[in-house]
Amino acid sequence: MRQLGILGGMSWESTASYYRLLNQGVRERKGGLHSASLLLHSVDFAEIAELQRRGDWQAAGVLLAEAARRLEQAGATAVLLATNTMHKVAPALEAALHEAPLLHIGDAVGRALSEQGVKRAALLGTRFTMQEDFYRQRLAERFAIEVIIPTPAQMTEIDRVIFAELCQGQFRDEARAFYLQCLETLRDQGAEVAILGCTEIGLLLEGVAPALPLLDSCAVHVDMGLEWMLAD
Repeated sequence: MRQLGILGGMSWESTASYYRLLNQGVRERKGGLHSASLLLHSVDFAEIAELQRRGDWQAAGVLLAEAARRLEQAGATAVLLATNTMHKVAPALEAALHEAPLLHIGDAVGRALSEQGVKRAALLGTRFTMQEDFYRQRLAERFAIEVIIPTPAQMTEIDRVIFAELCQGQFRDEARAFYLQCLETLRDQGAEVAILGCTEIGLLLEGVAPALPLLDSCAVHVDMGLEWMLAD
């Protein structure tokens, strides 16, 4: 089994999901007492969130690139960045890694959508993920998938809920109802599937019946990590 590095802490709730799903996946595939061979570097999310707020993506890239380099030096043969938004600085991480690849979440999402034959997908996430082009452009250029985003007012509230509630471990019925309403609007605009482009959203919508099929970016990213770890 190849050793995989997880660069997490953004937030730690989503990183815990990655850790659990990777271990469950190894156990399901290999059986017995097998578990995932992992290295974890968990950053202080408050520092990252402040750099996001200031728009200092260069500093954020430097910080995460150093963390990725440390994972590789410790023996990670590939790195999973356990967050959607911070893939904005993926080029900085890729430049810092010498041999270990960065397993990009956009490629995991794009591959999963292509396998389903999806051409138009809605995207929910932080305002950075929804508004900026690093995520949408990758899906368009590599997988020919058109991405539909919520209205500006909806994006503001989606982002507020992520940082003020979900990243604090709060999953309120009011927030759940609002997200479900947003999905109805996106369905009416022609979306075939909704990408949960923030891993905490999957925790909020667990067990509900939404207007659109949901693609959990965390789940397909974990699948990519499992493929790497267990490849012959």
